This record gives sequence, C-alpha cells and structure tokens, in this order.
Amino acid sequence: MKKKETRILLVDDEPDVLEIVGYNLTSEGYQVSTAENGLEALDKAKKEIPHLIILDVMMPEMDGIEACEKLRENPDLSDTLITFFTARGEDYSQLAGFDAGADDYITKPVKPKVLLSKVKALLRRFKESEDEDTKMKLGNLVINREEYKVVLGKEEIVLPRKEFELLALLASKPGKVFKREDILDRVWGNEVVVGGRTIDVHIRKLREKLGDNKFKTVKGVGYKFVV
Repeated sequence: MKKKETRILLVDDEPDVLEIVGYNLTSEGYQVSTAENGLEALDKAKKEIPHLIILDVMMPEMDGIEACEKLRENPDLSDTLITFFTARGEDYSQLAGFDAGADDYITKPVKPKVLLSKVKALLRRFKESEDEDTKMKLGNLVINREEYKVVLGKEEIVLPRKEFELLALLASKPGKVFKREDILDRVWGNEVVVGGRTIDVHIRKLREKLGDNKFKTVKGVGYKFVV
C-alpha cells in the first residue's frame, strides 16, 4: 500500500493534537482527515472508509470506547485498523479499549518519530505474505486470510483484525506452542508497545467466540491451537 493511497482518520478533542499529529502524518505522505469527537468520527469514517483510525478516549459527545464499538458494528469498516491514542495508560482503560474492538493502543505523549513508526507497523498488517496459504481448514473451522473471514461450522464469525491475526498465527501450526514474546512480535510488531495482559485479553475473546477447547494455555510459556 502506497502512503499517498493510505487514509488515516485522526480523532481528538484537542486542537493542538489534531494540528501537530495531523501535520506529521501528512508530511509523511498519508491522506489525513480529522474529527473532534466520536459522533463526528462515525460520520467521517462511514464516508471515507479509512485504513486506520487514531482515536482518543476522553472526548465530548461520544467517548472513544463507545465510538470504537459502533465503528466495529459497521461491516464496511471491518478491515479498518483502530488504535487508541490517549494519555490514560491504566490497565483498565487498555482492556476496555481492546474489548471494544481496538487493534492497538498508543499512550500520549509520544515523539513524532515513534508515532510514525507505530503507524507504519500497524499499516504493514494490510500486506499479505505471499508464502502464506490464503485459506486454512482445521476441522469445522475455516480461516480465510485473504478475505479476513472465519467460518465455524456454517456460521461466519466476525473478528476484529487483531483477534484474526492471533488466531491465524496459532492455527498456522496446530499443536505448536507459541511463546508470548513471539506472539507479541509477530502479531503486534516489535515497534508497538502493548501491555503484558494484551494477549490474555485476545485469547479470552477468541475462546468466547470459537470455543475454549481450541486454545490451550501452556503456563509460563504461551499458547497453542488444538484441532
């Protein structure tokens, strides 16, 4: 994906943040639009279908958590990445963000170069590896990498991008134990800093949607997919 073709929606109620972060993203070559609250973000996202939404949490009209939940209800935005961008770094806030369907979490303040590297790391997830099978069949579960689609039996399961990538990684080698540090590196990217409980939250969500018996925790090591 070329930068000039990449659409980013920046949502924050602080004019200085919109100006400074927007300037840095635009200078890097991205197409950037802005919104000042969750309601405005919903409207712009519906019209523009951005590749990435950078979303503040504490905003008037509609906060970022609620906005994220509503964005995830729009099937046209199923491929859109959402990362929270906020000064609130508490665990509960991060967990609430991931539960709402966010793909990542960036804590303010952040240096422009660091922010840009994290944006690049996020956007790399749009690229499909040529050597990966586009479709995996594991019992009654079908994972289509190309279409970001998961079918369990006859039911299509809608997963946020991060949950999908975690599932695809574990399912790529059933029975193999993936270490936590490897999962963080391959799913979140080594340039993106996330909390230690991030993987646990996403595994829990996958168990709720696909069945607890498909994922096994190897204490002190990581996780594996069970057919």
